[in-house]
Amino acid sequence: MKKVNVLLCALLQPLWLCAQTVLPLASPSDKLKADIQVNEKSVQIALFDKGGKVVEAKTLQLELDKNILAENWQIANQTRTSVDQTWQPVYGERSLVTDRYNELELLLRSDENQKEMTMFVRLYDEGLAFRYAFDKLDFWNCTLVNEKTQFLFAKDCDTWVTGNAQGAYSKTKLSALKGVGDRPQVIQVNDRKFVAIGEAALVDYSRMKLGKSETGIGVQSVLSGKVNLDLAGYRSPWRYVMVADHPGLLVQNNYFVLNLNEPNQIENTSWIKPGQVIREVTLTTAGGLACVDFAAENGIEYVEFDAGWYGDEYNPESDASTITVDPKRSKGPLDLHKVIEYANQKGIGIILYVNMKALSKQLDQILPLYKQWGVKGLKYGFVDVGDQYSTAWLHQAVRKAAKYELMVDIHDEYRPTGYSRTYPNLVTQEGIRGDEESPNLNQSVYTLYNRMICGAGDNTNCFFAERVTEKMGGRAAQLAKRIAIYSPWQFIFWYDRPYKAPARDGGAGSTESVIKTDAITDFYCSIPVVWDDTRFYEGDMDSYAVVARRSASDWYVSVLNAGDKRQVVLPLDMLKDQSRYKATLYYQAPGKKKEVISVKEIKLQGQENLTLDVEGNSGCVLYLTPCKK
Repeated sequence: MKKVNVLLCALLQPLWLCAQTVLPLASPSDKLKADIQVNEKSVQIALFDKGGKVVEAKTLQLELDKNILAENWQIANQTRTSVDQTWQPVYGERSLVTDRYNELELLLRSDENQKEMTMFVRLYDEGLAFRYAFDKLDFWNCTLVNEKTQFLFAKDCDTWVTGNAQGAYSKTKLSALKGVGDRPQVIQVNDRKFVAIGEAALVDYSRMKLGKSETGIGVQSVLSGKVNLDLAGYRSPWRYVMVADHPGLLVQNNYFVLNLNEPNQIENTSWIKPGQVIREVTLTTAGGLACVDFAAENGIEYVEFDAGWYGDEYNPESDASTITVDPKRSKGPLDLHKVIEYANQKGIGIILYVNMKALSKQLDQILPLYKQWGVKGLKYGFVDVGDQYSTAWLHQAVRKAAKYELMVDIHDEYRPTGYSRTYPNLVTQEGIRGDEESPNLNQSVYTLYNRMICGAGDNTNCFFAERVTEKMGGRAAQLAKRIAIYSPWQFIFWYDRPYKAPARDGGAGSTESVIKTDAITDFYCSIPVVWDDTRFYEGDMDSYAVVARRSASDWYVSVLNAGDKRQVVLPLDMLKDQSRYKATLYYQAPGKKKEVISVKEIKLQGQENLTLDVEGNSGCVLYLTPCKK
């Protein structure tokens, strides 16, 4: 980590500052400002940008099992801190992360019973974050029953919500919200102002969701269970409000969530290697060897054996330390050790799926065993999420996997809050409406602008399967999604099988089609999974998005268009010298079938912008690479 500058300034204020005192806080570049006011029963944070007030957060709305929150809060002390530093992630959407903020630490003391709490308020150029810390002696043996942090707006606003982590998004008004939605939640304040509300550094606390605010216009936190403060280390996760002039900038700035997490705790990270993954679903030796051969031939780094290799995943008696194929999924035979040995000889890593039913009983047994077998990682399936104990157990399971140099992909309802910075062996996770659900392009655009704010998403990218052309916009759009939807473990050809693999006979999911090897497939397999730079350009929350990502000197520009045919004007400001670059466009040509991807070379002649014609319900990829001398 490269630390540029850290300035610590402790202001020892006289005790018992007036509760109505307004404390100002500004972001490092003065893009955002906040007025913090401590009242008898709450701390209110008004957040402003140059256009005026954006949102007001009403915090400290807490309820404990013991009646010790006497309120009548006073400011006993305050400390101001400024941080300006950069750090290098093990992998990511950019090779260098800037971490700049100003922080106000408030020691709060109840005027009635002298109980103390600390509130941390940070202001970045990208947004606002705050968290609570409870005095250990004052709050020993206490349980947090409820938290009703409110985020209030001056008027009714459009917002995009989903009831669960893998659900479909819908557009609605704040006033029409029903039930609770997953985070982050994007809200359009006006034509040029968007915010995202969420949580970061959720490690051993109960998950926060968002429901309609009980007062005013807005949303408020809803915990997914009670919180034992001792297990939580007497502090909450961060609650945040990101602010941007365009929804794509919320995603571009998602390093903000990582910055709210602790630095990397794994000393040697050389074994943590992102890559593409192909799923082996026949659960046979022949299928495994065919997948390994295909992976080696096409630059795919991993093969994953999905559910059923150790028995019925839903049967608590199934033993994940044995290779016992579930007869309902495959007739076998499966010599997994032979496949692992063969894969290691070919430089291909093996990933094993394990359901929560086995994980909960056998985790401490199977982790050293899989390390001994030569396995590179695990896919945790159908994990419990939401309540505090499930959250704490799951992150402990990630830490335990790191001990044995095993990478992890968490599937199903788990959504990230930045823990991959602290334990980067947590390579990716689901918590996304991926291609298993056959989402149309509207849902994929919603996913990009909403879900991808919080981190990597295992989208189970399809390519040849029939659903691609029937429901999902075609193969050109799938190429674009490979780039737009970030995951350091990128599962590809999700419902396809290599040409040498056995025909479908049960298995852990259908294999709809055989992979065709051609120039388009070669390009599909060559797309990187991690990036050195990421930029979002024009777009609209409901219809299209333009994302540019750089790997070394190569740029990949993805356009997802869920609406009608349109022209996209792409600035070429990412290129220092256009004359040195070759441009290749992979696109959906007018009148061509959705399974056909057309290719053409585009000459760059010193223009500042490039206009791309994009068919409706489709996508395209512009590949920019330096010309060979």
